[in-house]
Amino acid sequence: MDGFLQTRIEAMNSRNEKKVLRTWSRRSTIIPEFVGHTIAVHNGKKFIPVYITENMVGHKLGEFSFTRQFKAHSMKAATEAAARPAGVPGGPGAPVPAGGAAPAAPAAPAAPAPKS
Repeated sequence: MDGFLQTRIEAMNSRNEKKVLRTWSRRSTIIPEFVGHTIAVHNGKKFIPVYITENMVGHKLGEFSFTRQFKAHSMKAATEAAARPAGVPGGPGAPVPAGGAAPAAPAAPAAPAPKS
């Protein structure tokens, strides 16, 4: 917990202020005095506003300001499977064999056991 952030929050609590507080301190632990405030936490590029609730107490501020943005996986495989007509193996609605799995490959002939 960084003391400077705690003093700023306590000062806002004493004045009954509710304004967004900007900080770069992602390592600060959330304490009960923070509940109800909005803290803008820097993620390396911009400030992400985080509204503090009771469930966040004990966690770090950086846990709620993500540094990476997920871009969806390639849709190529999904569109190829959806483009197949229904009932075709590998397509949507394809019948599943009785065993519940794909048919097994034909068995290879057994190799003769070595003599000892």
